[in-house]
Amino acid sequence: MPPALRPAALAAALLLLGAGTGCSVLAAPGTAVPGEPAPVPPRQVVLAAAQALDDTGGARIDVVREGPDGRRTAGGTLAWGDRDEAALTVTDELGSGRLTLRDGAIDLAYQGGPDKHADRATAESLDPKAGADPEGYAGGWTTALITDPGSRAYAIAQTDRLSSLGGEQLDGMTVAHYRGSAPVAQLFGAERQLSPQRLAPTVDWYRQRGVAEIGYDLWIGPGQRLLRLRETVRGSAGTTVTTTDVSASAAGDPSTAAGNAPTGAGDAPTAVGGAPTTAAG
Repeated sequence: MPPALRPAALAAALLLLGAGTGCSVLAAPGTAVPGEPAPVPPRQVVLAAAQALDDTGGARIDVVREGPDGRRTAGGTLAWGDRDEAALTVTDELGSGRLTLRDGAIDLAYQGGPDKHADRATAESLDPKAGADPEGYAGGWTTALITDPGSRAYAIAQTDRLSSLGGEQLDGMTVAHYRGSAPVAQLFGAERQLSPQRLAPTVDWYRQRGVAEIGYDLWIGPGQRLLRLRETVRGSAGTTVTTTDVSASAAGDPSTAAGNAPTGAGDAPTAVGGAPTTAAG
């Protein structure tokens, strides 16, 4: 499993976001009102939300990827920490399949097709776009499906290139929207999940496709809840956008049946006042 988020790095965030501060995650930098608590820096908000999600040990995720190669979806439950399990329904170029993870072993079975097997180190080999190298990188689709979304939020915050876009309406609640981007090597280095041997070919995969930076949008709701994470990759072949919606599941239990493919993960939130927002970029 990915390493647990680092409590030492989050100490300042937790102090700033404690119940006694009265700070609002919706306050944008530079908009402090005299006599009111100072706005919390975006980095601190995202770090705290990443830690809060990591602490839950599991969630339901609904993922939509759209780009030049078409549309892919996945939905189901994912658990991390003491458990390493997932049960997801996946739809991609090969049709509809079921991806399961238990103790690092991954199985992907398509309707009417043979089962495909991998582990965390070779997860990308399950991607329909994967090459012959089982340890190669195919764009991160499979990896994203079996990784705690808080780990990526943590890496984004570590790059310290986030800004606040203010409050928006998402699923009937007011949430904070943050946006940032990071050079590919810096982002994957901040994750600290790849060995130097695997980091180099991963970064090279993006370089060969003309991708210098990866953009991220994050939506954080009341209680420091990471509700949505959107990755935008622009390269020589076009733009690919991957949206992950995160919601509570029954104790994060992936033993329950994976739900149907998501229908709303790609829907844009609505800015406070009713104006629709755009994708990251």
